[in-house]
Amino acid sequence: MEIKINGAEIKELAVHTDDRGLLMEFLRNDEPIFQDFGQVYLTLVKAGVAKGWHYHKMQDDHFVCVGGTALVVLSDQRPYSPTKGVTQEFILSAPELEGNHWLVKIPKGVFHGFAAYNCPEAKIINIPTKAYNYQEPDEYRVSWNSPEVGYKWPEQIVRGG
Repeated sequence: MEIKINGAEIKELAVHTDDRGLLMEFLRNDEPIFQDFGQVYLTLVKAGVAKGWHYHKMQDDHFVCVGGTALVVLSDQRPYSPTKGVTQEFILSAPELEGNHWLVKIPKGVFHGFAAYNCPEAKIINIPTKAYNYQEPDEYRVSWNSPEVGYKWPEQIVRGG
């Protein structure tokens, strides 16, 4: 897949299966895509809901789908970016499903959101480069249907979350 947003990257993830189950590595500290480790967390979105929009000023995110199928959307609204105004969609699938098994790197300053895609719920593991600061969160939000972002979610998405 061609990456259209400056600083965004994808990493193809290998799913190794055998009669016991499966294994899929996400991110290793000896890979070029690795920058720093902040924390790891799981986020879930139910069908019909868009989790978005937000961006970070100090951290990059690394999304991997581990349950269902997720529509992950990046929108570059950074005033200094050569790809300002570009929006790109990624469809990520859990390792036990057919589809794209990718890690998506979301650079700081890029609006992002996600939704379950043709499934009851989607689960995303995020590996941000900074730990969440509860006193001063590095999270800047606008509404899921904000004209500032200008993205039209698929019609089955009826609300933000």
